[in-house]
Amino acid sequence: MGAQLRVYRRRIRSVQATKKITRAMELIAASRIVKAQQRVQAATPYSIELTRALSAAASRTTAVDHPLTIESENPTRAAVVLITSDRGFAGAYNSNAIREGEALGGLLRSEGKDIAPYVVGRKGVGFYRFRGRELAGEWTGFSESPQYADAKEVGDAVIEAFLQPADEGGVDEIHCVYTQFVNMVTQRARVTRILPLEVEETEEEPEGGAFPLYEFEPSAEEVLDALLPRYVESRLYTAMLQSAASEQASRQRAMKSASDNADDLTKALQRAANQARQAEITQEISEIVGGADALASSTAGSE
Repeated sequence: MGAQLRVYRRRIRSVQATKKITRAMELIAASRIVKAQQRVQAATPYSIELTRALSAAASRTTAVDHPLTIESENPTRAAVVLITSDRGFAGAYNSNAIREGEALGGLLRSEGKDIAPYVVGRKGVGFYRFRGRELAGEWTGFSESPQYADAKEVGDAVIEAFLQPADEGGVDEIHCVYTQFVNMVTQRARVTRILPLEVEETEEEPEGGAFPLYEFEPSAEEVLDALLPRYVESRLYTAMLQSAASEQASRQRAMKSASDNADDLTKALQRAANQARQAEITQEISEIVGGADALASSTAGSE
């Protein structure tokens, strides 16, 4: 067997081994997407009802002056919660989220605001550390399956920073960058402002119908105090669940593309190996024929 043919066959075995890995990762991601979607669907009703209860409590108060709803007259520092993944092999999932976060940071800096980054996921943390940027907070290890306790930990950190003055290390605004799961094919990086809340006075009927006739004890103001932190945690938890589903969908699509590319590469290498083998056979036949001719010519000359 020629050296060139051995090289082709060794590369074919390597590509086929890689395909087994990418195929397995594709199947794992496909199975996890279903669970991630179910978690998003299960958390959505809670988030909707919490928002309605918060709106109802705010509508019962004469003046909404909670610290989490007061917007600074001259904001100078903003927190950006960036949600990425702990693992790679997810296509453009992390790069899209980081790019959106960088675009948001550029916009906030153009408005004269400093950035305090709070990053979820090893990929985002690695991006900032590689560039020597200081992080206000970082969390890793739960990007694929976030729990409410994880969202609460992040929420407590950003709320604490929001309640502090900006000149003492606090922030005036909190923004969240995450990836919205639209369907198996489409996932979009999105930016949403979490704090301060925007309170609007309107006479129109709220979306979803009129608010239930809640009875607040001891008062609507104190209920609002208790609901606002839960609202922030719920928003962050929903963003983490959306990002987790998007991560699995992106990984499944990326691994399927890698498996398809491995098939194409295997076919190309197989054709090249067949051509190399055919060339070796042709060369061997030519050598045999040439040797036979030489032997016949020498025998004829001796006679």
